[in-house]
Amino acid sequence: MSILINEKSKVIVQGITGRDGSFHAEQMIQYGTNVVGGVTPGKGGKTILGVPIFDSMQDAVSSTQADVSLIFVPPAYASDAIIEAADAGIQLIVCITEGIPVNQMLKTQAYLATKPNIRLIGPNCPGVVSPGKSKVGILPGHIFKQGNVGVVSRSGTLTYEIVYGLTTAGFGESTCIGIGGDPIIGTDFIDVLTMFNEDPQTESIVLIGEIGGDAEEKAADYIKKNIRKKVVAFIAGVTAPPEKRMGHAGAIISQGMGTAQGKVEAFEKVGVKVASIPSQVADLLK
Repeated sequence: MSILINEKSKVIVQGITGRDGSFHAEQMIQYGTNVVGGVTPGKGGKTILGVPIFDSMQDAVSSTQADVSLIFVPPAYASDAIIEAADAGIQLIVCITEGIPVNQMLKTQAYLATKPNIRLIGPNCPGVVSPGKSKVGILPGHIFKQGNVGVVSRSGTLTYEIVYGLTTAGFGESTCIGIGGDPIIGTDFIDVLTMFNEDPQTESIVLIGEIGGDAEEKAADYIKKNIRKKVVAFIAGVTAPPEKRMGHAGAIISQGMGTAQGKVEAFEKVGVKVASIPSQVADLLK
């Protein structure tokens, strides 16, 4: 089995008529994802890519019984889109949008905490893919194949590089999840590690981290105490200068905290092998 999504998942794309929303909705449909509709206020009743457009998430869910939402809404309105999806009863919300103000995400996270059956992936993430079953997001589907390696990452393009290396080395993936690179996100490493640990299809786990924050250090401690499966890690940002944000809003070394070396040491201390370069990940899994 896979985690979070499968071939039965019904997906609504919020912002489907925008440039990015329509492009990636089409890519998902071609992959085989069950995209059942989209939402753009004021364009309800029309169709795009062969699926209906609705004015609101309430209308979309009522008509399609969708359980997954993918958000391509501009930063100023993305938090409202997340809340609208949650209020409509969506169980899994995947937010691709980058640049949502932190104060808005703090309020959104607090609101979602009152709805325990709803999970948010992101924001500022590439999404989720369960190879051969469903793709929800912007991940390039052709590099994935079905297998038993679970992948969880804070990065986007780095994930693609490592997954491509896994696939060409003969491995396949159970599910790949990009949790997002912002300081405030809905699902963290520990959440995904727990799901992979309980998933019978997933036999080993690849964790891709980066500088900034302490999520990787917390994950290392959790792995030591709870994870029964083999874990291999890669940490980006070994040469990153202090006090400079590197790509993601959360990727910044501040006051000596969040360094790549500190994260590497945390994993090695609990017996997790850490690749020095992306192409080494597959070798460490063998």
